[in-house]
Amino acid sequence: MTVLAASTTVTCPSLPTLEEAYQSCRQETAQWAKTFYLGTLLMPPAKRRAIWAIYVWCRRTDELMDSPQAQALPVECLAERLDRWEERTRSLFAGEVHDALDLVMVDTLQRYPQPLQPYLDMIEGQRMDLQRHRYARFEDLELYCYRVAGTVGLMTQEVMGLDPAYTSAPWSERPDTSSAAVALGIANQLTNILRDVGEDRARGRIYLPQEDLERFGYSEADLLAGTLNDNWRALMDFQLRRARQWFARSEAGVRWLSADARWPVWASLRLYRGILAVIEQLDYDVFSHRAYVPRPLKLLDLPCSFVIAQSR
Repeated sequence: MTVLAASTTVTCPSLPTLEEAYQSCRQETAQWAKTFYLGTLLMPPAKRRAIWAIYVWCRRTDELMDSPQAQALPVECLAERLDRWEERTRSLFAGEVHDALDLVMVDTLQRYPQPLQPYLDMIEGQRMDLQRHRYARFEDLELYCYRVAGTVGLMTQEVMGLDPAYTSAPWSERPDTSSAAVALGIANQLTNILRDVGEDRARGRIYLPQEDLERFGYSEADLLAGTLNDNWRALMDFQLRRARQWFARSEAGVRWLSADARWPVWASLRLYRGILAVIEQLDYDVFSHRAYVPRPLKLLDLPCSFVIAQSR
C-alpha cells in the first residue's frame, strides 16, 4: 500500500505502489544516465532513490523540448507544454499526486524539503531553447547552463546533506555548498555541450559562444560542415579548459558533504570530467564520434574516488 502524508492529495486512483514507482525511476536513470547512475549506487538506499526521482523529473522537463515528438511541434505548442508543466510542478510542491512520478517526487520532498525555485528555473531554461539557438557571450551561456543543469545541484544538495560536524555548528559558521553545487551542474552541462556539438548542429543549435568562434577564426559554416582543423582544435582546447575550471570550482564544496555522499559525488565528478579527456583522445572530433568513458575505466576509477573522498 502507498502511504502518503496527510497533506498529499491523490487525484489518480490507479497509481503504482511507492516502491514500484521508485523502481521505474531507477530503471530510467540506469538507461539514460549510465555514468550518473553508477555514482548513485554508492549512496545509501534512501538517498539514491531520491536522486533517481529528481533525475527523472529533470528528464521529463528536458523531453518537453528535446524528445522526437517535441521536435515536430511548433513553438507555440512547446510554450504551452512548458506552461502546463510549470503549473503541474507548482501543484506537485503543494502535495498533489497525478502519476507515478508525482508519487516519488512528493515522497522525496517530504523526506528532503527543498525550495521550488530551482525547479522553476530549470523550466525557464527550457523556455530559453524556444527562441534562442545562439549565444553571443559566455555570460549568456552561463545563465542557460545554470538553469538547465546548475539547478540540479540545488535540487540534490538537501539529499546529499552536510557532515554532522557542520550541521551542529551555529548557522553563521555553516558552509554554503550552493555555489559548488551549481558549479558542478554547470561543469556537467558544458561537458554535454562539447560532447554533443555534432548532434546539436543537426538541430540548428550552436551553444559554443559566438565570441569564441570569432576569437579562434572558426566560422559557423565551418561548424555546420564539421570542419576539423587547427582552429577547431584550439577552440575546443579553450572550451575544455573552461569546463575543467568549473569542475575545479565544484570540488571546494564536496568536503562539506555528509560522509555517505562524498564518495558518490567525487565519483560522478571524476567520471563526467573524464569525458573531456576522451574528447582530447578523439582529437576533438565530436562530429563523427560520441565521447564516453568505457565502463571498465569507470569501475577502475571508483577506488581512486574513494581515496580522495576520505582524504579531503
